[in-house]
Amino acid sequence: MGKLYLIPTPVGNLEDITLRALRLLKEVDLILAEDTRTTAKLLKHYEIGTPLLSHHKFNEHQQTDRIAERLERGENIALVSDAGTPGISDPGFLLTRTCVARGIATECLPGATAFVPALVNSGFPCDRFCFEGFLPQKKGRQKKLNSLAEENRTLIFYESPFRLVKALEQMAEVFGPERYACVAREISKVFEEYKRGTLGELAHYYNKQGIKGEIVLIVAGKDYNPTGGVSIEIEEDEE
Repeated sequence: MGKLYLIPTPVGNLEDITLRALRLLKEVDLILAEDTRTTAKLLKHYEIGTPLLSHHKFNEHQQTDRIAERLERGENIALVSDAGTPGISDPGFLLTRTCVARGIATECLPGATAFVPALVNSGFPCDRFCFEGFLPQKKGRQKKLNSLAEENRTLIFYESPFRLVKALEQMAEVFGPERYACVAREISKVFEEYKRGTLGELAHYYNKQGIKGEIVLIVAGKDYNPTGGVSIEIEEDEE
């Protein structure tokens, strides 16, 4: 019987990977990758020649049983996503659940994920938080926001740059425009950036400035009351 290894990969800087992860990526028989082109760049950087197989949300249902059979025959297989930890808003849950149900050993390595540094660096309480991932794009979006309006834990969302302004505006409407939030952009990359302010301020700022890159949106809980005031870091261009 083989083992499935769930291996986090860097969300930005290629140095954000553990020595153990590199060793296992070299030792396993196969690497399942969300996008083989993206993973190939990482493997080339570290001179790893392990075979790759595409495994993403469009084919994971068809592949899962076949992969489980290979594991049962004794192959050791690693699963990686494009960036971060598999299963966190990325493929991984279905295969892991199947392995657990079939008695196949699984092991998840600690490592990179975008929302943890974004949460810790936001300045909001991180002892208790609620990770929501991506909001529904259409159906169920308003219902989801309404259900979170009274949440006292710090809220964490992933969001597309194309939908960020809409999300901020909708949250300002449901949570209130004075609720504090932090937009973390391009975690661990060259242009990493944090903007902190109220939902109303952030919506206004990004509506004028635009935004690019991977985004984590941190929203303070309903009863968050900053001590000593909050330094609003939004600076608009002088007109």
